[in-house]
Parts: sequence; structure tokens; C-alpha cells
Amino acid sequence: MSSPSPSGAAAAHHRRQAGGGSGLVPLAALIKEEARTERRGSGSMICAREEDAAGAAEGRRRRPLLRYGCAAQSKKGEDFFLLRTDCARPSTSSTSSSSASSPPPTFAVFAVLDGHNGNAAAIYTRDNLINHVLSAMPRGLSREEWLHVLPRALVAGFVKTDKEFQSKGMLLLLVFGIYRFTQLMTHTDVISLFGYVPGQTSGTTATFVIIDRWTITVASVGDSRCILDAQGGTVSLLTVDHRLEENVEERERVTASGGEVGRLSVVGGAEIGPLRCWPGGLCLSRSIGDIDVGEFIVPVPYVKQVKLSNAGGRLIIASDGIWDALSSEAAAKCCRGLPAELAAKQVVKEALRTRGLKDDTTCIVVDIIPPDQTIQHPSPPKKINKLKSIIFRKKAKDPSNKLTKQLSAVGIVEELFEEGSAMLSERLGSDSSGRRTSSSLFTCAICQVDLEPSEGISVHAGSVFSSSSKPWEGPFLCSDCRDKKDAMEGKRPSGVKVL
Repeated sequence: MSSPSPSGAAAAHHRRQAGGGSGLVPLAALIKEEARTERRGSGSMICAREEDAAGAAEGRRRRPLLRYGCAAQSKKGEDFFLLRTDCARPSTSSTSSSSASSPPPTFAVFAVLDGHNGNAAAIYTRDNLINHVLSAMPRGLSREEWLHVLPRALVAGFVKTDKEFQSKGMLLLLVFGIYRFTQLMTHTDVISLFGYVPGQTSGTTATFVIIDRWTITVASVGDSRCILDAQGGTVSLLTVDHRLEENVEERERVTASGGEVGRLSVVGGAEIGPLRCWPGGLCLSRSIGDIDVGEFIVPVPYVKQVKLSNAGGRLIIASDGIWDALSSEAAAKCCRGLPAELAAKQVVKEALRTRGLKDDTTCIVVDIIPPDQTIQHPSPPKKINKLKSIIFRKKAKDPSNKLTKQLSAVGIVEELFEEGSAMLSERLGSDSSGRRTSSSLFTCAICQVDLEPSEGISVHAGSVFSSSSKPWEGPFLCSDCRDKKDAMEGKRPSGVKVL
């Protein structure tokens, strides 16, 4: 993802402001602008941290205001959520030493986690996922670089969360069994000690939203959903449902990896209910946890990253208790004109009115508001049908930056990144474009443990799915993460290790 340099963007902006229609500007003004740009890069650390590599023009776009609300109705007690607006993003290496007394730039995280077969996986994911994502981020990145590597870090964070939950779940199950067998600990004692019953074969969906200024990055597994209600009334999905019943590509992937897809059979041979994956009987093809199903049920998330115009927009993040009752358009429409807190309650109320309380029902509404407006809610739909065909045009596929700027000027959302492959060799990319800041020669791209040169194996090694297999090229995996990768891709049965 490329962007204009700060000096180039500033000079261009200055020429537009000072040159009028002719585009000409006095030489003295250009020299003054260049001197001001150099001072910004060397003397003003606070200004540099605020604008960093995104350019001076992006820096002048003041941070939007965030207003959010959450509402929920419990049926099974397996829905959980995360609301944080104060997550610290590491400063660039050039600013951290000179501005230690200044607070680091922050970003916001919102998440909905819909557990099944227990709540252990949902609780563990809520408490650990953000730390695992941040641990996969290289240090010393500018904001633009940070946003660029964020999709890859989200993939690593999701897989690490799944791997550690399953590992700790099996260990705690053993401890729990010993204590229960010896009558040294009751069921209540275990919950008090661990926060949940360890070793449960539970799983969870995860819809994880990171908001950094005007850029929104969404990573998701399962069937919780995030939608964007942009100004003008255009509703767009930022997630993909991983339900076997509805997702043909996921059905093909599961069967190709060794799983079986079918419905429940009853007496007489009749098949009922939605499509499920066997063993386990799960309706989803991607989740975190689920120790009792094959590893073709993967934790690799679909990731989408978009950039809003300065008109802002509204996000609705909710569990399937909402989406089984309401379409994306209906959910957005029923709460327009309401502040975020009331909007979340209204969406839940409308879902319950439509379908009743048949499942845990959780909804988060986040309003991203231009800083010069105290209250800004998505407006009713306008007649912009001619523009709908070009909304969410991918930046990489648009040969002209001019078109992108024109779309942004009228409130169109710019798509920066989208990827849904379940193959780690495709999702973790290549280290050739990144920077290595660790003192170790190799680090596992998933669990972040240091590796000796003889221990690490490239994520591309032996991958029949990679278009350019380069076993000497990073990123690298430890043996445990390599085994998990191979199991997810159907190269060996789950749990079988290579010596």
C-alpha cells in the first residue's frame, strides 16, 4: 500500500491553496514550505507522531470522534464483547526516544464473541486476542506501515489464540481432573481459579474491529457480522459468514482437507437441520477453539480494511442472534437517527420483536463522527444508484489515483485490503517487504518464539497451495505451528506430529 510522501503531499496542498486556478506559486513560498517540512521531520516530534508516514494531508484530517453503545439479551450466557478506545499503538522508532513523556497514539477495538458448547473459548479470546495481535507486529513502524502489516498480524493473532487455548485447555483439563478426582477442588473452586471451566471443548466466533482514525480493519471467523452504514444510506458488509450452509467455497475447502459435510440423520434416514462438519457436528467452518473437531475448522480470519471519507459512518457489530432475525439493511434502517447507545438497544429490540429470544443476542453500534460535528448519524438513503456500482472499488485494481480521490470527495469508502484465504502460506506473506527488528535471526510468525536457524521452517516450504514456493524465504514457523498449519491444510491428521 503506497502513499505520497509527507513533503510531496504538503507541497501539493500548498500549491492548491496558494496558486489558485493556475497552480503557480511564488518561489519564496515554496522555499518556506520546504523549510517547514524539514523542521517537522527533525524538530517537532509530536507533530511527526501525529502525522507520521501517512503524510501531512492525512495529518490535517483530524481524528474522528467515536461514540458507541452496546446492548445484549442472554439466552445461554455464551456471548461476550470487548469495548476499548485506549489501546496504545507503539510509536515510531524516531519519535519514541524523544517524546517519552507524550502519550502514545491510540486506536480503538470493538469485538463480539459468540461462544458455543460453553463459554471458555469466548472468554479466553476476549482476554488475549488483542495482545497476541500486537505481539505479532514489528516494532518501530510508522502509522502507515503499521496499518499495512495489521492484516497479517491479525491472522497470526487469531491462530496463536486458537493454538494456545487448545494447548492450555488440554493441560487444565488434566489438572481439573486430578483435583476433582482427589476431591481437593470443587467445580466452583475451578471457576474461581481459572475464570471458566478449563478443558471445555468450546469454541467461539470472533468479529474483531480495529479503528485507527478513519481506517477500519475487521477480522472475523464464524457468523458474527460487522456492517458499515455509510453516509448516504449505503450498507456494506465488512465480514463474510463462515456457515457451511451458505458458503460453498468453505464446504469445498473442508472436504478437500479431510472433513465430511452433511446434515443430521434421524430414524428412517431423513436428514434435518443445517449442514454440519463431521466429526464434531459444527455448523461453522472457521472458529477459535473447538478442540473436539478436526483442524480443518480453522481460526484463519477473513480480513477487510477500509478507509472512510471525512463524512464518517456507523458500524453495527453483532452476533447471529441479530442476523438470524434481521437483514443487514433492516438492522441499519431500524436505528438510523438514534445515538449509538439507543441504536444498539433498538437493534436488539427489533430482533427480539421479529424472532423472539432464541439465542444470545449482542449488538455494538459505533458512530465515527467528523470532529467538527457534535452529533452525526447516518442519514436516510439518497438516490445514488449510479455510484453503487463503484463503491468499495479496490485501490489495488484502480489504475488512477484521481478516481479514488474523486470518490472520497463525495463520501465514498475506499477499500484498502481484502483477503479470505484459509492458507497460512498465502496469508502470512513474505518477509522480504518487512523489517526485522528482533535480535534473533528467526522468529515464529505465529507464536513469536525465537528460533535457531536449524529450527525454523518457511511457511512456504512444501506448500502445494503457494503460487511461488520459496522454502528459504520467510516468514518462518516453529515445529508446533508448522504441524498445526499442515493439519489445517489436510496434510496430516490432527494431532499427528512429525519427528
